[in-house]
Amino acid sequence: MLLLHLTDVDEEGWAEALRATLDGYPVVRRGDDYDPAAIRYIFVWKPEANAFVGLTGLKAILSLGAGVDALLQHPALPEAPIVRFVDDDLSQRMSDYVVAHVTMHHRLYTRFHADQKARRWRQLYPPAASETTVGIMGIGVLGQDAVRRLKPLGFDLRSWSRTPKSMDGVAGFAGAEQFDTFLAGTDILVNLLPLTPETTGILNSDTFAKLRRDRLAGGPVIVNAARGGHQREADIVKALGDGTLGAASLDVFETEPLPATSPLWDIENCYITPHVAAISNKKSGVRYFSGIIARHEAGDPLINVVDRERGY
Repeated sequence: MLLLHLTDVDEEGWAEALRATLDGYPVVRRGDDYDPAAIRYIFVWKPEANAFVGLTGLKAILSLGAGVDALLQHPALPEAPIVRFVDDDLSQRMSDYVVAHVTMHHRLYTRFHADQKARRWRQLYPPAASETTVGIMGIGVLGQDAVRRLKPLGFDLRSWSRTPKSMDGVAGFAGAEQFDTFLAGTDILVNLLPLTPETTGILNSDTFAKLRRDRLAGGPVIVNAARGGHQREADIVKALGDGTLGAASLDVFETEPLPATSPLWDIENCYITPHVAAISNKKSGVRYFSGIIARHEAGDPLINVVDRERGY
């Protein structure tokens, strides 16, 4: 039996779609009449405190989100394996966001938009893509897809991750000992890391000061489409004001929704989107999770299982 515990999304719609696809496999929602001990799988998004009460027969926790940092902080999280959402559609949407903002900053949008508002004609030629280095932090499924889509545009690419990763045409850096070297050659810093204790607050004043400063007019740029916990917003405000950063694109925030009192709203070289870089598509999600359940019930191992020690 599959239990849906989905907060702030169309739980009923997901339930109907999963019932149709699983063809007779029992699917229940909160409030339905069911025996908690009979639940083998729970499909979760923002689970409440009592989400796992009585689920003594649980075989797997299915997470609607690609990131599981919030789920891992649940005070009553069972020991069952956690399966995260890995999907081509979600990867495509994230890469769409990354490519759009990288190319916008590479073409010096902040500078030319300010000139337009001032009715000022000042010709300044952006560097070629091959002269601009995009550094991607986090080279998992999302990071690798972003690399594949940025590469044909001609950018110089480098990556940084917890452990060494190799991708053709990408300069790879790994671990704390190579972090500063990675930053020193980066013009546009893209964050796609998982949120862990080690990566919390990694977008801070110290990081910004180590980025390369001689390529992009106005200074280096950051793009954060991962988690709000990665950034120190007071440091971003300061860096955008004093020129340490030329611009920032932020899709995630320390507090969401972003409070109306946040100074980020009023900074012209800060581009804010309301956590919409990538969404979990219902059609592809139903196909993905129903397939996982069907294969697991047939005796196959679970895929894309979270390593709790690493946090992703």
